[in-house]
Amino acid sequence: MSTTERPRILVVGGGYVGLYAARRILKKMRYGEAIVTVVDPRSYMTYQPFLPEAAAGSISPRHVVVPLRRVLPKAEVLTGRVTTIDQDRKVATIAPLVGEAYELPFDYLVIAMGAVSRTFPIPGLAEQGIGMKGIEESIGLRNHVLEQLDKADSTTDEEIRRKALTFVFVGGGFAGAETIGEVEDMARDAAKYYTNVSREDMRFVLVDAADKILPEVGPKLGLYGKEHLESRGIEIYLSTSMDSCVGGHVVLKNGLEVDSNTIVWTAGVKPNPVLSRFGLPLGPRGHVDAQPTLQVTGTDYVWAAGDNAQVPDIAARKAGVENAWCPPNAQHALRQAKVLGDNVISGMRGFPQKEYSHANKGAVAGLGLHKGVAMIVMGKVKIKVKGRLAWYMHRGYHGLAMPTWNRKIRVFADWTLAMFLKREVVSLGAMENPREEFYEAAKPAPAPAAAAKSEEKAKAS
Repeated sequence: MSTTERPRILVVGGGYVGLYAARRILKKMRYGEAIVTVVDPRSYMTYQPFLPEAAAGSISPRHVVVPLRRVLPKAEVLTGRVTTIDQDRKVATIAPLVGEAYELPFDYLVIAMGAVSRTFPIPGLAEQGIGMKGIEESIGLRNHVLEQLDKADSTTDEEIRRKALTFVFVGGGFAGAETIGEVEDMARDAAKYYTNVSREDMRFVLVDAADKILPEVGPKLGLYGKEHLESRGIEIYLSTSMDSCVGGHVVLKNGLEVDSNTIVWTAGVKPNPVLSRFGLPLGPRGHVDAQPTLQVTGTDYVWAAGDNAQVPDIAARKAGVENAWCPPNAQHALRQAKVLGDNVISGMRGFPQKEYSHANKGAVAGLGLHKGVAMIVMGKVKIKVKGRLAWYMHRGYHGLAMPTWNRKIRVFADWTLAMFLKREVVSLGAMENPREEFYEAAKPAPAPAAAAKSEEKAKAS
């Protein structure tokens, strides 16, 4: 790490906000003006809107992530976690992947840690649940689902077969509806290659505590999305929640009980709990309290944006919506990151800060191949689109929003090839324990009986 006397801008988190804010700062910064240090447990940024498509095999998992060191060649990228921050001394404690924790001084601080899955103390959830916040979980879900089809195709035990072919998804927002739509599509395609498994043998269940799904696109499109998923044989239970899932036995509040090996949890997100150790003012739900300038309340050297910050939605408040806050989505994160980067440079040079204001442009969601919903806001007019056209809009928007031209081209190439080639339906579940086979081959041989007896005698004496 660098030890110069230049001021250090510490960016905590390498997600959407962290990546774009660091890029913006490096672009606007004069040569040698400061050191930009980005700290994240992963050496890459994940474009989360593409996780459902990665789980379905529509996009290569490597194309959904952006390597931080390649995109930020002029920044220090540290792979580790910021565990605590001492605001009085302006020092952060870094816990690297290996080795002892150490202190890192900073002059300016950017909080961009994003969010983690919002969970509840449900019996069995920690042991049985599969999240959808990272590319590892997306790949794991894909391999897991295909592995369940392998199990069902190979067994004669009807109970094992039924449990393997039942898939439960908890959460009906973007992540839940898109994931169940994509995974059902993949499973339907995969079933064509199995002798003893058909789509009719599978059971897909979507559960949400709210009274509707896809609230982001409005009630009419949400209802269309629900009816569309149900037309594909997906059971949807609204205004209910999961009481327990011990051993894969799912119990819902409405009395329904099913056995399933696959329980996918997409019931919302919450700010990273470690924020409570950073000495910053937090809102009622644990978000960092930020001003419209994205400066953290009560400070002039700390900024926050994205899912871990509560930022006043000035555009909505001007339109008459009281106490409106920017929602946690990529649309706001990208634009906040640019304003944040500019404000860090302005703050460093003693110039005034710019307020963040952005009017909602709408929302798009994909529900599987050639299926989707979209709501486009143009002034006071809301245009609602559904079906194939909405699916094209979903892909077009997110394809162009994907960071770097390198990844944009790779994603569009994946989609183009998929128009002519069949979907890959191979499970690579062994990737999760790649050394297991080698260990079985190389593990020490058991001691001969005579040697074992002599060892026992020696111990006894």
